[in-house]
Amino acid sequence: MIEFFFDCSSPWTYLAFHNIRPLAKEFGQEISWRPILVGGIFNSINPSVYASREHPVPAKVSYQKKDMADWARSAGLAIKMRPTVFPVNSVKAMRGCIFLRQEMLPFARAVFEIYWGEDKDISQDAVLTEVCQRVGVDPAKFFAGIGDQAVKDQLKANTDEVMARGGFGSPTIFIDRTDMYFGNDRLPLLREALQRRKASAA
Repeated sequence: MIEFFFDCSSPWTYLAFHNIRPLAKEFGQEISWRPILVGGIFNSINPSVYASREHPVPAKVSYQKKDMADWARSAGLAIKMRPTVFPVNSVKAMRGCIFLRQEMLPFARAVFEIYWGEDKDISQDAVLTEVCQRVGVDPAKFFAGIGDQAVKDQLKANTDEVMARGGFGSPTIFIDRTDMYFGNDRLPLLREALQRRKASAA
């Protein structure tokens, strides 16, 4: 089982969300999709993210834009770096992923697309309503559902869990519970780990 802890507010997570599915299929692995709130992680254990935003290194920022464009081109995705609203409050979207359960994947994909590809603010109810309409989810049921305390609690529990297991951002990926990988660019290492696992089981 591959565990994929994710927040739709991260462009690197969008890439990994797209790229990990064919990788998992290749090795016959199921993915446990675990929505989190990455802002909660930054607030709790990784405030250096905020410091780097307040005092950016111009050369690094310039390269990051190129790097993101290269990765997006490789994946065949449209990613605008940075969106007009960045960082964005993704709590309603991520609660939505928890609420939708089996319908989570098309919803999450649409959230990624509308935010990173179309530059629409996913903290806004009107934008989330549009996402719901795209994937055939009743907006009224959606907004009622994300207000449920159990949904809120599960999102917090997932966020607390990934931190307790050593995670510090999104995406955080585990195989065999303890073997952790962070970020889209670690997927080649994840592939090697799955290959080793398959060989040892043969």
